[in-house]
Amino acid sequence: MIRNAHLWLPGVLRHRPAEAPPGATVHVLFCVADHFEPNVGGADAATQRRRVERWVTEYPRLARWHHDSDWKIPRPTFFYPAEAYQPDLVELLATLCREGFAEVEVQLHHHDDTDVTLAQKLEQAKADFARHGLLARDKATGQVRFGFVHGNWALNNSRPDGAWCGVNDELAVLQQAGCYADFTMPSAPHETQARKVNSLYYAAGDPTRPKSHDTGWDVRVGGQAPTPKDLAWGQGNGHLLLVQGPLALNWSRRKYGLLPRIENGEISAANPPTPRRADLWVRQAISVKGREEWVVVKVHTHGAREDNAAVLLGRPMDELWTYLETRYDDGARFRLHYVTARELVNIIRAAEQGLGGDPDCYRDYELTSALQHDGKSARPLCRTASGTTAKSVRHFSTRRLASGKVSDTFCLVAVAFRQSSAWHVSVAGVP
Repeated sequence: MIRNAHLWLPGVLRHRPAEAPPGATVHVLFCVADHFEPNVGGADAATQRRRVERWVTEYPRLARWHHDSDWKIPRPTFFYPAEAYQPDLVELLATLCREGFAEVEVQLHHHDDTDVTLAQKLEQAKADFARHGLLARDKATGQVRFGFVHGNWALNNSRPDGAWCGVNDELAVLQQAGCYADFTMPSAPHETQARKVNSLYYAAGDPTRPKSHDTGWDVRVGGQAPTPKDLAWGQGNGHLLLVQGPLALNWSRRKYGLLPRIENGEISAANPPTPRRADLWVRQAISVKGREEWVVVKVHTHGAREDNAAVLLGRPMDELWTYLETRYDDGARFRLHYVTARELVNIIRAAEQGLGGDPDCYRDYELTSALQHDGKSARPLCRTASGTTAKSVRHFSTRRLASGKVSDTFCLVAVAFRQSSAWHVSVAGVP
Protein backbone atom coordinates (compact mmCIF):
# COMPACT_ATOMS: atom_id res chain seq x y z
CA MET A 1 0.00 0.00 0.00
CA ILE A 2 1.06 3.60 -0.55
CA ARG A 3 1.72 5.20 2.83
CA ASN A 4 -0.87 7.59 4.25
CA ALA A 5 -2.84 7.55 1.00
CA HIS A 6 -6.01 8.42 2.90
CA LEU A 7 -4.56 11.90 3.48
CA TRP A 8 -3.47 12.90 0.00
CA LEU A 9 -4.81 10.44 -2.60
CA PRO A 10 -8.39 11.83 -2.64
CA GLY A 11 -7.03 15.30 -3.40
CA VAL A 12 -4.74 13.97 -6.12
CA LEU A 13 -7.60 12.08 -7.76
CA ARG A 14 -9.88 15.12 -7.58
CA HIS A 15 -7.27 17.46 -9.03
CA ARG A 16 -8.16 18.66 -12.51
CA PRO A 17 -5.32 20.76 -13.94
CA ALA A 18 -6.62 24.07 -15.24
CA GLU A 19 -5.99 24.99 -18.85
CA ALA A 20 -4.49 28.23 -20.09
CA PRO A 21 -6.64 30.39 -22.39
CA PRO A 22 -6.52 29.24 -26.03
CA GLY A 23 -3.54 30.67 -27.86
CA ALA A 24 -1.92 32.05 -24.69
CA THR A 25 1.78 31.65 -24.04
CA VAL A 26 2.25 29.47 -20.97
CA HIS A 27 4.83 30.90 -18.56
CA VAL A 28 6.50 28.15 -16.52
CA LEU A 29 7.76 29.50 -13.18
CA PHE A 30 10.41 27.08 -11.95
CA CYS A 31 11.52 27.33 -8.32
CA VAL A 32 13.88 25.09 -6.33
CA ALA A 33 13.29 25.11 -2.56
CA ASP A 34 16.39 23.58 -1.03
CA HIS A 35 15.94 22.44 2.57
CA PHE A 36 19.65 23.08 3.01
CA GLU A 37 20.93 21.44 6.20
CA PRO A 38 24.74 21.31 6.50
CA ASN A 39 24.36 19.69 9.93
CA VAL A 40 22.26 16.77 8.68
CA GLY A 41 23.32 13.46 10.15
CA GLY A 42 25.02 15.13 13.10
CA ALA A 43 27.89 16.30 10.91
CA ASP A 44 30.92 17.85 12.60
CA ALA A 45 32.04 21.42 11.87
CA ALA A 46 34.55 20.40 9.20
CA THR A 47 31.98 18.35 7.29
CA GLN A 48 29.42 21.15 7.45
CA ARG A 49 31.88 23.65 6.07
CA ARG A 50 32.96 21.26 3.31
CA ARG A 51 29.32 20.80 2.28
CA VAL A 52 28.70 24.54 2.00
CA GLU A 53 32.00 25.24 0.25
CA ARG A 54 31.18 22.63 -2.36
CA TRP A 55 28.06 24.57 -3.34
CA VAL A 56 29.84 27.92 -3.32
CA THR A 57 32.53 26.54 -5.61
CA GLU A 58 30.66 24.19 -7.93
CA TYR A 59 27.21 25.73 -8.38
CA PRO A 60 28.32 28.82 -10.34
CA ARG A 61 30.33 26.64 -12.71
CA LEU A 62 27.19 24.72 -13.66
CA ALA A 63 24.49 27.38 -13.45
CA ARG A 64 26.24 30.03 -15.51
CA TRP A 65 25.71 27.99 -18.68
CA HIS A 66 21.95 28.08 -18.34
CA HIS A 67 19.34 30.81 -18.59
CA ASP A 68 15.61 31.30 -18.95
CA SER A 69 13.69 33.54 -21.33
CA ASP A 70 14.69 36.58 -19.23
CA TRP A 71 18.40 35.64 -19.31
CA LYS A 72 18.26 34.75 -15.63
CA ILE A 73 20.27 31.78 -14.43
CA PRO A 74 18.61 29.12 -12.25
CA ARG A 75 18.91 30.23 -8.61
CA PRO A 76 17.91 27.96 -5.74
CA THR A 77 16.43 29.26 -2.52
CA PHE A 78 18.33 27.84 0.45
CA PHE A 79 15.99 27.38 3.41
CA TYR A 80 18.66 27.32 6.10
CA PRO A 81 17.91 25.78 9.55
CA ALA A 82 17.75 28.71 11.93
CA GLU A 83 18.31 26.53 14.98
CA ALA A 84 21.68 25.47 13.51
CA TYR A 85 22.84 28.98 12.62
CA GLN A 86 26.60 29.20 12.12
CA PRO A 87 27.80 32.70 11.10
CA ASP A 88 30.70 31.45 8.98
CA LEU A 89 28.53 29.04 7.00
CA VAL A 90 25.72 31.51 6.44
CA GLU A 91 28.27 34.08 5.30
CA LEU A 92 29.53 31.63 2.69
CA LEU A 93 25.99 31.28 1.34
CA ALA A 94 25.59 35.06 1.51
CA THR A 95 28.61 35.36 -0.77
CA LEU A 96 26.86 33.13 -3.29
CA CYS A 97 23.77 35.33 -3.01
CA ARG A 98 25.73 38.53 -3.55
CA GLU A 99 27.08 37.02 -6.75
CA GLY A 100 23.50 36.51 -7.95
CA PHE A 101 23.40 32.72 -7.73
CA ALA A 102 20.90 32.10 -4.88
CA GLU A 103 18.74 33.51 -2.11
CA VAL A 104 18.37 32.40 1.52
CA GLU A 105 15.20 32.01 3.57
CA VAL A 106 14.27 30.45 6.92
CA GLN A 107 13.83 26.82 7.86
CA LEU A 108 13.14 25.86 11.46
CA HIS A 109 13.17 22.56 13.32
CA HIS A 110 11.52 23.07 16.68
CA HIS A 111 9.78 21.03 19.34
CA ASP A 112 7.33 21.54 22.18
CA ASP A 113 7.04 25.28 21.56
CA THR A 114 4.37 27.82 22.47
CA ASP A 115 3.28 30.86 20.47
CA VAL A 116 5.67 32.96 22.55
CA THR A 117 8.75 30.74 22.29
CA LEU A 118 8.19 30.20 18.56
CA ALA A 119 7.91 33.95 17.97
CA GLN A 120 11.18 34.46 19.83
CA LYS A 121 12.95 31.89 17.66
CA LEU A 122 11.66 33.50 14.47
CA GLU A 123 12.79 36.97 15.58
CA GLN A 124 16.23 35.56 16.35
CA ALA A 125 16.37 33.93 12.92
CA LYS A 126 15.48 37.20 11.22
CA ALA A 127 18.18 39.04 13.13
CA ASP A 128 20.80 36.36 12.41
CA PHE A 129 20.17 36.17 8.66
CA ALA A 130 19.63 39.91 8.17
CA ARG A 131 23.07 40.46 9.67
CA HIS A 132 24.48 38.95 6.47
CA GLY A 133 22.28 41.07 4.20
CA LEU A 134 19.85 38.19 3.62
CA LEU A 135 16.05 37.83 3.60
CA ALA A 136 13.53 40.09 1.89
CA ARG A 137 12.39 43.64 2.58
CA ASP A 138 8.85 44.93 2.21
CA LYS A 139 9.02 47.73 -0.36
CA ALA A 140 6.27 49.69 1.38
CA THR A 141 7.49 49.48 4.98
CA GLY A 142 11.09 48.30 4.90
CA GLN A 143 10.13 45.44 7.23
CA VAL A 144 12.20 42.25 7.14
CA ARG A 145 10.14 39.47 5.51
CA PHE A 146 10.96 35.81 5.04
CA GLY A 147 9.82 32.63 3.38
CA PHE A 148 9.49 29.54 5.53
CA VAL A 149 9.92 25.77 5.46
CA HIS A 150 9.07 23.70 8.53
CA GLY A 151 11.70 21.17 9.53
CA ASN A 152 10.46 17.58 9.74
CA TRP A 153 7.38 18.69 7.75
CA ALA A 154 5.45 19.32 10.99
CA LEU A 155 3.81 22.63 10.01
CA ASN A 156 0.94 23.67 12.30
CA ASN A 157 1.64 20.83 14.74
CA SER A 158 0.60 18.39 12.03
CA ARG A 159 2.26 15.21 13.31
CA PRO A 160 -0.28 12.96 15.06
CA ASP A 161 2.08 12.57 18.03
CA GLY A 162 2.52 16.35 18.37
CA ALA A 163 6.29 16.13 17.96
CA TRP A 164 8.51 18.70 16.25
CA CYS A 165 6.21 21.67 16.67
CA GLY A 166 3.71 22.17 19.49
CA VAL A 167 1.97 25.25 18.04
CA ASN A 168 -1.48 24.67 16.52
CA ASP A 169 -1.81 28.22 15.19
CA GLU A 170 1.69 28.35 13.78
CA LEU A 171 0.50 30.11 10.62
CA ALA A 172 -0.67 33.08 12.67
CA VAL A 173 2.65 33.28 14.52
CA LEU A 174 4.52 33.11 11.24
CA GLN A 175 2.49 35.87 9.63
CA GLN A 176 2.86 38.14 12.64
CA ALA A 177 6.62 37.57 12.55
CA GLY A 178 6.79 38.77 8.93
CA CYS A 179 6.58 35.49 7.00
CA TYR A 180 5.35 36.10 3.46
CA ALA A 181 4.63 32.44 2.56
CA ASP A 182 5.18 28.85 3.59
CA PHE A 183 6.82 26.41 1.15
CA THR A 184 6.74 23.17 3.19
CA MET A 185 4.23 21.11 1.21
CA PRO A 186 4.07 18.55 -0.27
CA SER A 187 5.39 16.06 2.26
CA ALA A 188 3.61 12.92 1.02
CA PRO A 189 3.86 10.09 1.77
CA HIS A 190 4.67 11.50 5.22
CA GLU A 191 1.85 11.68 7.74
CA THR A 192 2.06 15.48 7.85
CA GLN A 193 0.81 15.86 4.27
CA ALA A 194 -2.08 18.31 3.93
CA ARG A 195 -5.33 17.13 2.35
CA LYS A 196 -5.34 20.14 0.03
CA VAL A 197 -2.87 19.52 -2.81
CA ASN A 198 -1.47 21.18 -5.94
CA SER A 199 -2.61 24.58 -4.73
CA LEU A 200 -1.69 28.17 -4.02
CA TYR A 201 -3.92 29.15 -1.12
CA TYR A 202 -4.40 31.03 2.11
CA ALA A 203 -4.88 29.10 5.34
CA ALA A 204 -5.47 30.24 8.90
CA GLY A 205 -3.92 29.14 12.16
CA ASP A 206 -6.39 27.67 14.64
CA PRO A 207 -5.32 27.44 18.31
CA THR A 208 -7.97 24.77 18.99
CA ARG A 209 -6.77 22.17 16.49
CA PRO A 210 -3.59 21.16 14.63
CA LYS A 211 -3.05 21.04 10.87
CA SER A 212 -5.55 23.74 9.99
CA HIS A 213 -3.91 24.09 6.57
CA ASP A 214 -5.74 20.94 5.47
CA THR A 215 -8.19 23.45 4.02
CA GLY A 216 -7.95 27.01 2.77
CA TRP A 217 -8.92 29.61 0.17
CA ASP A 218 -7.41 29.43 -3.31
CA VAL A 219 -5.50 32.48 -4.50
CA ARG A 220 -7.40 34.01 -7.39
CA VAL A 221 -7.26 37.07 -9.60
CA GLY A 222 -8.97 39.90 -7.77
CA GLY A 223 -8.48 38.24 -4.40
CA GLN A 224 -12.09 37.01 -4.36
CA ALA A 225 -11.92 34.60 -1.44
CA PRO A 226 -15.20 33.03 -0.30
CA THR A 227 -14.80 34.14 3.31
CA PRO A 228 -13.47 37.12 5.25
CA LYS A 229 -12.43 40.05 3.13
CA ASP A 230 -9.47 40.51 5.41
CA LEU A 231 -7.73 37.58 3.70
CA ALA A 232 -5.75 40.25 1.85
CA TRP A 233 -2.02 40.53 2.45
CA GLY A 234 -0.72 41.81 5.76
CA GLN A 235 -3.97 42.25 7.69
CA GLY A 236 -2.54 40.49 10.74
CA ASN A 237 -5.46 38.06 10.96
CA GLY A 238 -3.40 34.86 10.97
CA HIS A 239 -3.94 33.91 7.32
CA LEU A 240 -0.79 32.93 5.44
CA LEU A 241 -0.04 32.11 1.82
CA LEU A 242 0.96 28.49 1.19
CA VAL A 243 2.86 27.65 -1.99
CA GLN A 244 2.68 23.95 -2.76
CA GLY A 245 4.70 21.87 -5.16
CA PRO A 246 3.34 19.14 -7.45
CA LEU A 247 1.80 15.97 -6.06
CA ALA A 248 0.67 13.28 -8.47
CA LEU A 249 0.84 9.61 -9.38
CA ASN A 250 3.75 8.69 -11.62
CA TRP A 251 2.62 5.78 -13.77
CA SER A 252 5.89 5.74 -15.70
CA ARG A 253 7.74 4.57 -12.55
CA ARG A 254 5.76 1.69 -11.12
CA LYS A 255 6.42 -0.19 -7.90
CA TYR A 256 6.59 -3.94 -8.52
CA GLY A 257 5.68 -3.10 -12.11
CA LEU A 258 2.10 -2.43 -11.04
CA LEU A 259 1.53 0.39 -8.52
CA PRO A 260 2.33 3.98 -9.52
CA ARG A 261 4.93 5.80 -7.47
CA ILE A 262 4.32 9.11 -5.77
CA GLU A 263 5.50 12.21 -7.60
CA ASN A 264 6.09 14.83 -4.92
CA GLY A 265 8.59 17.11 -6.63
CA GLU A 266 11.58 15.89 -4.63
CA ILE A 267 14.98 15.91 -6.33
CA SER A 268 17.42 13.52 -4.70
CA ALA A 269 19.95 10.81 -5.38
CA ALA A 270 17.17 8.24 -5.01
CA ASN A 271 14.79 10.26 -7.21
CA PRO A 272 16.80 12.25 -9.75
CA PRO A 273 15.13 14.66 -12.18
CA THR A 274 14.08 13.38 -15.59
CA PRO A 275 12.21 14.85 -18.57
CA ARG A 276 9.16 12.70 -17.79
CA ARG A 277 9.08 13.98 -14.23
CA ALA A 278 9.44 17.57 -15.44
CA ASP A 279 6.51 17.12 -17.81
CA LEU A 280 4.44 15.71 -14.96
CA TRP A 281 5.29 18.72 -12.78
CA VAL A 282 4.17 21.13 -15.47
CA ARG A 283 0.99 19.16 -16.20
CA GLN A 284 -0.26 19.70 -12.65
CA ALA A 285 -0.76 23.33 -13.75
CA ILE A 286 -0.55 24.85 -10.27
CA SER A 287 -1.59 28.46 -10.72
CA VAL A 288 -3.52 31.44 -9.46
CA LYS A 289 -7.19 30.98 -10.32
CA GLY A 290 -7.87 33.19 -13.31
CA ARG A 291 -4.20 33.35 -14.35
CA GLU A 292 -3.81 29.76 -15.55
CA GLU A 293 -1.20 30.71 -18.15
CA TRP A 294 1.31 31.26 -15.29
CA VAL A 295 2.19 27.74 -14.15
CA VAL A 296 4.07 27.26 -10.87
CA VAL A 297 6.55 24.40 -10.55
CA LYS A 298 8.06 24.41 -7.06
CA VAL A 299 10.32 21.42 -6.45
CA HIS A 300 12.27 20.65 -3.30
CA THR A 301 15.47 18.96 -2.25
CA HIS A 302 17.91 18.50 0.62
CA GLY A 303 20.99 19.72 -1.18
CA ALA A 304 23.61 19.69 1.56
CA ARG A 305 23.79 15.90 1.66
CA GLU A 306 26.67 14.59 -0.41
CA ASP A 307 24.59 12.11 -2.41
CA ASN A 308 21.98 14.73 -3.28
CA ALA A 309 24.62 17.35 -4.04
CA ALA A 310 26.13 15.02 -6.62
CA VAL A 311 22.80 15.15 -8.48
CA LEU A 312 22.15 18.87 -8.02
CA LEU A 313 25.69 19.93 -8.95
CA GLY A 314 26.20 17.41 -11.69
CA ARG A 315 24.89 16.01 -14.93
CA PRO A 316 21.30 15.17 -13.80
CA MET A 317 20.50 18.80 -12.93
CA ASP A 318 22.35 20.08 -15.98
CA GLU A 319 20.22 17.82 -18.16
CA LEU A 320 17.03 18.92 -16.40
CA TRP A 321 17.77 22.59 -17.06
CA THR A 322 18.65 21.78 -20.66
CA TYR A 323 15.35 19.97 -21.10
CA LEU A 324 13.35 22.80 -19.52
CA GLU A 325 15.11 25.36 -21.71
CA THR A 326 14.44 23.27 -24.81
CA ARG A 327 10.90 22.05 -24.14
CA TYR A 328 9.44 25.01 -22.22
CA ASP A 329 11.17 28.06 -23.67
CA ASP A 330 10.36 28.31 -27.36
CA GLY A 331 9.16 31.90 -26.93
CA ALA A 332 5.74 31.20 -28.44
CA ARG A 333 3.91 28.32 -26.81
CA PHE A 334 6.06 28.41 -23.66
CA ARG A 335 8.37 30.75 -21.81
CA LEU A 336 10.53 29.61 -18.92
CA HIS A 337 11.27 31.70 -15.85
CA TYR A 338 13.73 30.58 -13.17
CA VAL A 339 12.52 32.20 -9.94
CA THR A 340 13.49 32.27 -6.29
CA ALA A 341 10.88 31.74 -3.57
CA ARG A 342 10.65 35.50 -3.01
CA GLU A 343 10.25 36.25 -6.72
CA LEU A 344 7.61 33.55 -7.05
CA VAL A 345 5.49 35.08 -4.29
CA ASN A 346 5.85 38.52 -5.85
CA ILE A 347 4.52 37.12 -9.12
CA ILE A 348 1.67 35.32 -7.36
CA ARG A 349 0.74 38.57 -5.60
CA ALA A 350 0.80 40.47 -8.88
CA ALA A 351 -1.52 37.91 -10.46
CA GLU A 352 -3.84 38.08 -7.46
CA GLN A 353 -4.10 41.84 -7.93
CA GLY A 354 -5.12 41.44 -11.55
CA LEU A 355 -1.81 42.04 -13.32
CA GLY A 356 -0.88 39.95 -16.35
CA GLY A 357 1.47 39.82 -19.30
CA ASP A 358 5.11 38.94 -18.66
CA PRO A 359 5.67 37.69 -15.09
CA ASP A 360 9.29 38.80 -15.29
CA CYS A 361 8.01 42.33 -14.68
CA TYR A 362 6.88 41.38 -11.17
CA ARG A 363 9.91 39.62 -9.66
CA ASP A 364 10.28 42.49 -7.17
CA TYR A 365 6.63 43.52 -7.04
CA GLU A 366 6.21 43.85 -3.26
CA LEU A 367 9.31 42.28 -1.78
CA THR A 368 12.88 43.09 -2.73
CA SER A 369 16.00 41.25 -1.71
CA ALA A 370 17.87 42.75 1.22
CA LEU A 371 20.84 43.33 -1.08
CA GLN A 372 18.72 45.55 -3.30
CA HIS A 373 17.12 47.27 -0.29
CA ASP A 374 20.52 48.10 1.17
CA GLY A 375 21.76 49.55 -2.07
CA LYS A 376 23.85 46.49 -2.85
CA SER A 377 22.74 44.62 -5.92
CA ALA A 378 23.68 41.10 -6.88
CA ARG A 379 25.96 40.95 -9.90
CA PRO A 380 23.94 41.34 -13.13
CA LEU A 381 23.90 38.24 -15.27
CA CYS A 382 23.89 40.26 -18.48
CA ARG A 383 24.11 43.95 -19.30
CA THR A 384 23.24 46.01 -22.33
CA ALA A 385 25.61 48.53 -23.79
CA SER A 386 23.82 51.27 -21.85
CA GLY A 387 24.19 49.38 -18.55
CA THR A 388 20.58 48.24 -18.08
CA THR A 389 19.90 44.75 -16.80
CA ALA A 390 19.07 41.71 -18.87
CA LYS A 391 15.35 42.22 -18.23
CA SER A 392 15.21 44.25 -21.43
CA VAL A 393 16.63 41.45 -23.56
CA ARG A 394 13.92 40.05 -25.80
CA HIS A 395 13.57 36.29 -25.99
CA PHE A 396 15.26 34.57 -28.85
CA SER A 397 16.25 30.98 -29.50
CA THR A 398 19.69 29.60 -30.29
CA ARG A 399 18.64 29.31 -33.95
CA ARG A 400 17.71 33.02 -34.04
CA LEU A 401 21.03 33.91 -32.45
CA ALA A 402 22.86 31.90 -35.09
CA SER A 403 20.88 33.63 -37.85
CA GLY A 404 22.03 37.03 -36.64
CA LYS A 405 18.52 38.25 -35.75
CA VAL A 406 19.50 39.99 -32.52
CA SER A 407 19.46 43.59 -31.34
CA ASP A 408 22.44 45.67 -32.42
CA THR A 409 22.51 47.29 -28.95
CA PHE A 410 24.15 44.17 -27.61
CA CYS A 411 27.55 42.70 -28.00
CA LEU A 412 26.83 39.00 -27.72
CA VAL A 413 29.62 36.58 -27.12
CA ALA A 414 28.25 33.16 -28.00
CA VAL A 415 30.17 30.22 -26.73
CA ALA A 416 28.62 27.05 -28.10
CA PHE A 417 29.86 23.77 -26.75
CA ARG A 418 28.67 20.24 -26.41
CA GLN A 419 27.67 19.35 -22.85
CA SER A 420 25.33 16.61 -21.66
CA SER A 421 24.18 15.91 -25.23
CA ALA A 422 22.90 19.47 -25.77
CA TRP A 423 24.24 22.72 -27.20
CA HIS A 424 24.36 25.66 -24.84
CA VAL A 425 24.83 29.34 -25.55
CA SER A 426 26.48 31.70 -23.09
CA VAL A 427 25.65 35.36 -23.59
CA ALA A 428 27.63 38.21 -22.07
CA GLY A 429 26.88 41.90 -22.46
CA VAL A 430 29.38 44.69 -22.68
CA PRO A 431 28.94 47.18 -19.80
